[in-house]
Amino acid sequence: MQNFFVTPSQVEGDRVVIDGSDVNHMKNALRMRCGERLMVSDGNNMRYLCEVAGYEAGEAVLQILEEQETDTELPCRISLFQGLPKQEKMELIVQKCVELGVCEIIPTATKRCVVKLDDKKAEKKTARWQQIAESAAKQAGRGMIPRVWEPLAYCDALKRAKELDVLLIPYELAEGMAETKRVIESIEPGQSVGILIGPEGGFEKEEVRLALEAGAREITLGKRILRTETAGLAILSVLMFHLEGN
Repeated sequence: MQNFFVTPSQVEGDRVVIDGSDVNHMKNALRMRCGERLMVSDGNNMRYLCEVAGYEAGEAVLQILEEQETDTELPCRISLFQGLPKQEKMELIVQKCVELGVCEIIPTATKRCVVKLDDKKAEKKTARWQQIAESAAKQAGRGMIPRVWEPLAYCDALKRAKELDVLLIPYELAEGMAETKRVIESIEPGQSVGILIGPEGGFEKEEVRLALEAGAREITLGKRILRTETAGLAILSVLMFHLEGN
């Protein structure tokens, strides 16, 4: 079943009014006709089973058949601070991390980042990543669309990360799986969690030191060195299992 996102203001009594590019997608690409059913999420933990009532003046009018609280979000708000990777790897990272439940992604410029984005390129890339996030959220049946922010310098990313309840930094030189398990198991529902992931080549030791000073907990992801596009997915999978397995 197709899933669309709206704002709470678009829910009017027993109707939902969809506008913008989604109308063209419904009407011309999906060829949805009156009576066909779809799911609508308002980004505020509510989902609605609807049917198409009709199209009016560039809008799609939906009749609400059933409403329910969404149960597809993780009990923790997870922020991914992703070191900017080369080529199109960021698109894969955004797509898969949204599927796994991340709430926001902050592309981060570290010392070993090969990619350098000026303001114009950063704006264009961010818009593209946000589109991918929205598509992935629809596919995964998420209750909200995760935000992809414009890239931040590492020092600015750490300032934002310090505001979170828990900050994790997977690091290839970290040792002790037992300690990593203890840190993961100490995370509780309702907490905000940040994950710092380095680019190709990882973090420099000075960057790790700064992260630890900001309150980050150093963890290991095992005996193998993971690629930058794999590391975030690995820790998100572990967190998902921990948070939803209780």
